[in-house]
Amino acid sequence: MEEDHSLDRIDRNILRQLQRDADLPNTALAQRVHLSATACLRRVEKLKARGIIRRTVAMIDPEAVDMTTLVFVGVVLDRSTPESFEDFETAARSLSGCLECHLVAGEVDYFLLLRTRDLARFNKLHAGEIIKLPGVRQIRTFFVLKEILSTTELPV
Repeated sequence: MEEDHSLDRIDRNILRQLQRDADLPNTALAQRVHLSATACLRRVEKLKARGIIRRTVAMIDPEAVDMTTLVFVGVVLDRSTPESFEDFETAARSLSGCLECHLVAGEVDYFLLLRTRDLARFNKLHAGEIIKLPGVRQIRTFFVLKEILSTTELPV
């Protein structure tokens, strides 16, 4: 029998609330979604067990930790083989300041999202790590001038 992955209105409301504030105490969450504290906790635990809530994290203000430079890096590999993709992806996971790595279709193979202190720190990262990633043929760098929207909230 296949597991039902559907979410009801209450589950979706719980997810919306927790995306906005994962520190919300269970009693306050229960009030917001109109459940008893016990029923609410049971639903949250079920959402975690099902892998819908993968983990809970703290969102840090980049300015507070002097990481205000945001950079998109497009990477073209020299070969398009499963091995070259695997080697690149393994190395990219440990790249300093790398927040995201995505295999994409189009003019580049991957987009990396990096956060660093400043241009000088990015140049050091570029010369010391990025161009040394396995299989890199070409890099295209895009510096973010202004963040218009940055969110982790999914529209559930």
